[in-house]
Amino acid sequence: MTDAAKPRGELTLRTLAMPGDANPAGDIFGGWVMAQMDLASGIRAAERAKGRVVTAAVKEMAFELPVKIGDTLSVYTDIERVGRTSITLIVEAWAHRSRYNQQEKVTAGTFIMVALDEEGKPKQVPEE
Repeated sequence: MTDAAKPRGELTLRTLAMPGDANPAGDIFGGWVMAQMDLASGIRAAERAKGRVVTAAVKEMAFELPVKIGDTLSVYTDIERVGRTSITLIVEAWAHRSRYNQQEKVTAGTFIMVALDEEGKPKQVPEE
């Protein structure tokens, strides 16, 4: 990783890419990477909302590089906007390739989460 290429936001989730998450060529399924990003979004948004949240939308996501078996996937989240009931996060996924001692950004996206009350209806996000 160069000084110009640094993750944006807070490290929210780290996990290891395993063979069961890959296709026969050893590339990790994009859906698995996206699921990890969704988990990280949920963790960060729930902390900010002080309660339950759900994913309302995922926007502007493109895969730049593959994740390989054995890579450590690190997911960074940055709260971009807090609305009345929603939280918009910029989420980046970075692969640490231990064999090469490199960290590379593999994808990024905008995740919109909505805070819910106990009945599953949208609720206001509390002030910080």
